[in-house]
Amino acid sequence: MIENQTDTRNETLRHVAALMMNAARTAPKARGIDNLEIAMLTGDAIERLASKLKEMSAEPGRAFFARDAENILQSGAVVLVGSRYGVMGLNCGWCGFPTCAEKTGQAPLAPCAFNTNDLGIAVGSAVSVAADHRADCRVLYSGGVGALALDMLPGCRAALAIPVSATGKSPFFDRKPL
Repeated sequence: MIENQTDTRNETLRHVAALMMNAARTAPKARGIDNLEIAMLTGDAIERLASKLKEMSAEPGRAFFARDAENILQSGAVVLVGSRYGVMGLNCGWCGFPTCAEKTGQAPLAPCAFNTNDLGIAVGSAVSVAADHRADCRVLYSGGVGALALDMLPGCRAALAIPVSATGKSPFFDRKPL
């Protein structure tokens, strides 16, 4: 049997995306508290996210969402990593409030700096796996916003999307600036 890379590409990208999700899950987290939700989109779910981004691109300051939607459509898989906004109980003040209790009482939707940091570390771990497997990827704020709007990561208040591709030239770079 002869199998062409283009015939196995999507299966390979799903495998790489699954490994990326594992890396995000096992990334270090503040106080060992896991506030992350991690998911993979394929097929119709990718199309739903891209459609939502195109719709959102009409909002002021979001024209680049349409460009990012096209990138998402060029992906065989999209990894979503999101964070809920629980507090860590460290009273660090990074959120702008002197204590976690004051933050929770006055601004329950304000992000805990540690949760946001954990999100970044998890995404860094995930994209390192893509690099290790020579899969192209790009971290997209817009994709995370779209995923939250579609409630693809229930309970999350912040999210990032990582589309993954394997073509002769990465679709995620040399993009037209907006």
